Amino acid sequence: MSRKDVTITTPDGDARAFVFTPESGNGPWPGAIFYMDAPAIRPALFEMAQRLANYGYYVLLPDMFWRIGPYEPIVMANIRSDEERRAIFGKFFASTSPAKAMSDTGAFLDFLSAQPEVKGTRVGVTGYYMGGGMVLRAAGTYPDRVVAVGAFHGGNLATDAEDSPHLLAPKMKAKILVAGADEDRGFDDAQCERLDKALKDAGLDAVVTIYRGAKHGYAPPDMPVYNPEAAERHWSELSALFAEVLG
Repeated sequence: MSRKDVTITTPDGDARAFVFTPESGNGPWPGAIFYMDAPAIRPALFEMAQRLANYGYYVLLPDMFWRIGPYEPIVMANIRSDEERRAIFGKFFASTSPAKAMSDTGAFLDFLSAQPEVKGTRVGVTGYYMGGGMVLRAAGTYPDRVVAVGAFHGGNLATDAEDSPHLLAPKMKAKILVAGADEDRGFDDAQCERLDKALKDAGLDAVVTIYRGAKHGYAPPDMPVYNPEAAERHWSELSALFAEVLG
């Protein structure tokens, strides 16, 4: 594994992040940002980030919960109750917000631009669960930089909230793939249709779908609902998207 731990200066302080590069060949490579899911930084995400890097990318995996300081990796299989889940994730979610995440993203993009191993200024982004909303917001906030977007088993992507990610569609320029989970209250058929319409009305090249039979959390290999078939489908479609847009 090519992992390198880095510190990135943001407007709010120093964020921890991790860099992955292909295990063979020499750069420079196109840049990519991997937005984590709610269980946060842990070995499974390192494995996924390295796999993405091995497709030919310089991958940045930032800790979106950096503001709470160091923490032990979360093991989802060990969480036994909803009360324990709320206690764990409550403090994590309280440490960030859409505005903070987009401020951080500006710093992440600046970091990528400063790396000699990164080719060009256009980047691809992929995100899981809460990261799904972050990648859409990144596309709307930094449309000239974020040109390929993958969002997988994301939640609350097209709601009635005033800051719902789908409302940024008119500002986006990226090619977009959104693949929700089946029977997911966070992204049901109604949200899927609303998001698809918003992206298509904005004239974007976008695919918005739901992986039928795959539950929320289907992609990371350490999740109790990990679905190998859906996970491999996600890798196939994500790698094809990045290859088409980033080369």
